[in-house]
Amino acid sequence: MIALVDDDRNILTTVSIALQAEGFATRLYYDGAAALKALLENPPDLAVCDIKMPRMDGLELLRRLREKSQIPVIFLTSKDSEGDEAMGLAMGADDYIAKPFSQRLLIARIRAILRRSDVVRHDDAEAGEGREDGVPLPDPIRRGRLVMDPARHSVTWDGASVSLTVTEFLILEALAVRPGVVKTRNQLMDAAYHDDVFVDDRTIDSHIKRLRRKFRVADAEFSAIETLYGAGYSFTDS
Repeated sequence: MIALVDDDRNILTTVSIALQAEGFATRLYYDGAAALKALLENPPDLAVCDIKMPRMDGLELLRRLREKSQIPVIFLTSKDSEGDEAMGLAMGADDYIAKPFSQRLLIARIRAILRRSDVVRHDDAEAGEGREDGVPLPDPIRRGRLVMDPARHSVTWDGASVSLTVTEFLILEALAVRPGVVKTRNQLMDAAYHDDVFVDDRTIDSHIKRLRRKFRVADAEFSAIETLYGAGYSFTDS
């Protein structure tokens, strides 16, 4: 189920028709206030939200949604400034597409994010019910004070839980599996976005800033994600 939130009814209709043609069920909302209640009471698999809307804009909708839910969110908006994009990603959006947009690109990004979310849910179910095929679940990743459990999509820092979106988890995992190794932005994009889905450098930078901000809630001195200017990012477990 895909939730579409936009005050432009023409966009809602055309995107909904395109998604339904690809086999997706859709729910449509014309403003953020109405959408928030529905998204919390009956969560969809993913939400596509405009930023500029009456009653409650997309940024406020996402802020309130993230207080109680980690459902994937893609921003679809006519605002195209770097600041708006960075703000949306910093607040926990999984992706950002500016209008005018390609419906084919939007559908590709929706599929990529849903596949990652489905893997997480599948692993959660197996962790709770056991494996009939005898294949063991992946071991948690332990790097100093960091513990990541891919099977349960859980992260702790020095024992404190840190809640990450699917995209944030994949970026951190790509860094943590090889401490000290610098990963370029392109390598991190490959880890977080499959199927040749295009994102630019600012998207990865915004996710890194969001990761640091979340970990600093648990530890004000957190500095395990390092920047090597002109090269990329690395994780240190020292």
